[in-house]
Order: sequence, then C-alpha cells, then structure tokens
Amino acid sequence: MTGAVLWDLDGTLVDSAEYHWQAWRDIMAAEGVPITREQFLETFGWRNDAIIPRWLRNAADSERVQRIGDAKEAKYRSLVRANGIAPLPGADAWVRLLNAEGWLQAVASSAPRLNIEVVLEVLGLTDCFQAIVAAEDVHRGKPDPEVFVLAASRLGAEADRSIVVEDALAGVEAARRAGMRCIGVSRSGVTLGADVEVKSLADLPSTAFSDLIGARRS
Repeated sequence: MTGAVLWDLDGTLVDSAEYHWQAWRDIMAAEGVPITREQFLETFGWRNDAIIPRWLRNAADSERVQRIGDAKEAKYRSLVRANGIAPLPGADAWVRLLNAEGWLQAVASSAPRLNIEVVLEVLGLTDCFQAIVAAEDVHRGKPDPEVFVLAASRLGAEADRSIVVEDALAGVEAARRAGMRCIGVSRSGVTLGADVEVKSLADLPSTAFSDLIGARRS
C-alpha cells in the first residue's frame, strides 16, 4: 500500500460556495433574518453551530439552531442533486488515479456526512474513498488536527504515510499539527504554508504524492 490521502471537500474537491450561499440566503430569509453575501463569506467553512448563533444573536436557542441548520443542509443537498456539481480542475483525475494506484483515500471535512455522501455520489467518486470523517464525528474544527487524525485512523494509516489536500490556512495548520504532509490548493495565489502549493490540482506533477511520502521517509 502506497499511503493515504485525506481530502478536504469544499474548495478542494469541489467549489460549492454558490450552493451554500443560495441555501443560507433562502433559509435565513424564511426565518425572518435576511443575510448578506458578505455575512455568508465571513463565515464560509465554519460549523453551523458557530454560524447560526452569530446571525441570530440572542434568539439562538439550541433547538432553533439545529432546526435551521438541518433545513439549510437539506436545501443544499437538493441544489446539488437538482443541478449537479463539477469537480475542481484536476480533482477527479487525481482521485481516480490514486485509487487505481492503491492509495487509501478519505474525505476529512467540516461538512455534514449526508452532504459529503451526496457530493461524492453526484461526482461518481464514492467507490474511490474508504472513509469519511464529517462534522458529526469531531468535537473541534480545523485548525485542530482531530479530523485528520481520525481519518487516518479509520484508514489504518500512520501520520507519516498520510498526505492532506487542503485549500485553507486552518486546514493546512491542522495537517501540520497532525504530523502529516500537505498539498495546498490556493486558487487565489495566497500562500498557505503547505509542503507543496499549486493554484490547481491540475498543476501537480505526476509524482507529487509519492514524492511527499519519500520526503517524509528520507
């Protein structure tokens, strides 16, 4: 077995921001708490239990937070199923190649499990992944390393043979804290501090993953 690859989802495998924005906009409007796109962008990538209280302020009791979060995620999934979702450049090819080469793969994301499962189903990539670690599985979000440590554990992989693929500073920091190598995808060109950084997964050299495992062993 070559090693393990732990993939972030949003911004790494797919660009789902527009669907998340539409879902939040519609659900919060129905709650009588309209939000702006700027408010959405400020919290994109956060867990729902952090986002919703920020917007509801004093009206954020736990039952309402849960209900709104569930409604938003259901809306998001309906948008993905109805309209489809495309992988980011290079993502589909790399996932399929790594699978064919015998790498273990997991999605390690702050997204709810059902969202991840729907996205992988629509992409046709479900069979390429042996594990999923989702929001329900962890207590602490990135940059805490919990999500990656748990994903590697579920794959039966050691940290020194695990490579994280991320698009965010917090995710890259989480990989570092987990003792794992990291490939950073920065479409904006902002430096993430990863071991290897590209603007697109399509720009990665053909030996990118095996080279990182080799670097760790040397």
